[in-house]
Amino acid sequence: MDASQTYLRAAPEGSSGSLLGKALMRMLSPGGQQGLSILIYHRVLDHPDPLFPGEVDRAEFDRQLRLLKSIFNVIPLPDAVRHLHEGTLPPRAACITFDDGYADNAQNALPLLLAHGLHATFFVATGFLDGGRMWNDTVIELARRAQGEIDARGIKLGLHPAGTVKERQAAIGALIGQLKYLPLTERLEQVARLADAVGCALPNDLMMSSNQVRQLHRCGMEIGGHTVRHPILARLDLDAARAEIANGKRALEDLTGAPVRLFAYPNGKPGTDYRAEHVQMVRELGFEAAVSTAWGAQRGATDLYQLPRFTPWDRGRLRFTLRLAQNLRVPAERA
Repeated sequence: MDASQTYLRAAPEGSSGSLLGKALMRMLSPGGQQGLSILIYHRVLDHPDPLFPGEVDRAEFDRQLRLLKSIFNVIPLPDAVRHLHEGTLPPRAACITFDDGYADNAQNALPLLLAHGLHATFFVATGFLDGGRMWNDTVIELARRAQGEIDARGIKLGLHPAGTVKERQAAIGALIGQLKYLPLTERLEQVARLADAVGCALPNDLMMSSNQVRQLHRCGMEIGGHTVRHPILARLDLDAARAEIANGKRALEDLTGAPVRLFAYPNGKPGTDYRAEHVQMVRELGFEAAVSTAWGAQRGATDLYQLPRFTPWDRGRLRFTLRLAQNLRVPAERA
């Protein structure tokens, strides 16, 4: 462990006393400019997953929350949107978001957020609540359970070794790559055929229940829209895309009894996963702001319907902090 890492481990919350601390503070608020960093999480696992070493578990999420509190002003995303609109965003502002609606968001992330006194926005795809499973998780869990290989040649998806962790990771990447941008109905049909070809039992408890969504809301967390079935909007006709956005919003409002003010574009890459017409739909359907998965930090209220976000995958306090600083220098991408 070098001297910089020692500082970061030892620094109390709010401390910037050393030269490194001051340098990091300048990097995280360059030239005195105000910028909003929005972090994306998907899951907080019970324990590390060898298949996905970049996914945080409870211990790592706890460490990251402590670090975020020490150098950022972590605020609720709805408050950040208001500050952006009013031009009053505090320096080093950051928000925490979760996508999709995994059950461990309620089981593992929520208790840690509450313990640290922090707020997060949870973007929930409503079609998978209460026992559903996202198509990519079907692929992942099939690869996890496959015995030696995945023979999907009968459905033109190839033959994939699956005897080791690296082979399973490669199989997951290859299969998701082939399926991701198929039309929604065709993709779901192919995933169902793949499951039949592998032929193993799959979990039905990966996603939240309706009660868990209500629990997040009761605990003061923000619930945001993320469509019903998590389609790539740019691959749908406009009527179908509008229905996905509107029906997901309505279902969450019925579930929580509160307005759904924020939206996350599924997949979220500007110009590829959603286009300008989808941004306009989100405006027309009454959302106050929306987030993408384009890296960068938001400065000002130029476009509250394409707020950039990023995933801080680094482990270790120094690398994690430098990744946050680097993100502030990325120009925001728009559809």
